[in-house]
Amino acid sequence: MEPSMIVQEFWDRMQARDWAGLGALLAEDVVVEWPVSAERIVGRENFVRVNAEYPEGWSIHVMRVVADGDTVVSEVEVPHRATGVHRVVSLWTVRDGRIAGGREYWTQPGADPSPQWRAAYVQRL
Repeated sequence: MEPSMIVQEFWDRMQARDWAGLGALLAEDVVVEWPVSAERIVGRENFVRVNAEYPEGWSIHVMRVVADGDTVVSEVEVPHRATGVHRVVSLWTVRDGRIAGGREYWTQPGADPSPQWRAAYVQRL
């Protein structure tokens, strides 16, 4: 399977709560970093458990998946009933048909307010 399809399947299995299937897409020693919350998840089992135990009420909307060789970037929107809408840009490394590593930037739209001095130069989303 092409790297971009592996990442698309990753998100599809996440949405389906197919935790065994999700794990099958990950290298056993996968490392995923979340710089915004200053966390690193080491190992397939830890990554699967972090996601499986996240409080329910969320869904996955893949906005885009772009690949360049073994590097795949995905942009995903994750609405949650209790905590609002989150967005994540993920940079994945795919090796030997599995996700070997990633860096994900999770945030909420508007979480980083635009300073007043830029108002004359920007349009609000």
